[in-house]
Amino acid sequence: MWAFLAVQLLFLLWVIFGASSSSGAPDDCGTLDAQTCNDAESAGTAIGVGLVIFLWALVDIILGISYAVVRLARRP
Repeated sequence: MWAFLAVQLLFLLWVIFGASSSSGAPDDCGTLDAQTCNDAESAGTAIGVGLVIFLWALVDIILGISYAVVRLARRP
């Protein structure tokens, strides 16, 4: 139970820090104007957070199946 909650906390922190990383002034935009650079940064952040949430759900499914297998193996 505690391992499951620890994994949940880690993923929650990863999502929060990942979503907050997109704030700030655009740096190193090359030939893009500031608005286009901000839009691209926001889109990249959304894709990154979406991938982390997908990975979170996948890990939860794996943990749930593992828990069920262990629980069934201990059953008399």
